Amino acid sequence: MDSPSQNTSLQRLQNVEKRIVRVLELAGGVMEELANPSGPRKELVNNQCGEFMQLIKDIQVTLREEIKSACEYRPFEKCDYIPRISNEICCKKLNYVIAQLDTMQQVVDSCHGTA
Repeated sequence: MDSPSQNTSLQRLQNVEKRIVRVLELAGGVMEELANPSGPRKELVNNQCGEFMQLIKDIQVTLREEIKSACEYRPFEKCDYIPRISNEICCKKLNYVIAQLDTMQQVVDSCHGTA
């Protein structure tokens, strides 16, 4: 099951998606108005541009909040996998070093035995 915060976050992102669609509609409307052979209606263009800019600001704010929230979310914070694997690797390295030291000790012992 999704937690309420995840569901709320998903809803906010869906609202952003709807706002983006509206922004594109507004941009298309302004372009149509600017292409109007009789000339653009200034009040309509101003209203649509104002709404466009407000929606862009709202989208930015919401996305910033969602990104910040996502960065704070750490589902694996209490996971011990990385330290456990690191310890296993260190143990393998130590075993290798011990084996090498044992080999060196045998070489030294054999040299002292023949001398």
